[in-house]
Amino acid sequence: MSLQIDVTDVGGNPVIAVAGEVDLYSSPELREAISEAAPGAKEFLGVDLSQVPFMDSSGVATLVEGLRSTQASNRAFVLVAPSQSVMKVLRLSRLDSVFDIRDSAG
Repeated sequence: MSLQIDVTDVGGNPVIAVAGEVDLYSSPELREAISEAAPGAKEFLGVDLSQVPFMDSSGVATLVEGLRSTQASNRAFVLVAPSQSVMKVLRLSRLDSVFDIRDSAG
C-alpha cells in the first residue's frame, strides 16, 4: 500500500493527512512532508493519522523528529485522531503521554 499525503490549512496551521502504512519504506516521504510544512505553521503542525492502519518504529521516529523540530521553533506538534493501531504503538512505546493527541485539528 502506497502512502498518500495531503496538506490542508486549518487557521494558518498546516495539517498533514496521511493514508496508508508508515514504515521503513514510506516514512521518508512523511518526514519530507513534515519538514516542508513545519516552517509555515503559526501555532501548530498537525499530522492526521486516522487513515494509517500500520506504523512501525521508523514511523514513530519520524513523528519524534517532527516533534523536536516544532519544539525548537516554539510551535506545537499535534497528532490528530490516530487510528487504533497507531495508538497501540504509541502506548507501547510510552509516547502517548509525550505527544499532543487530539480528536480533531480544529
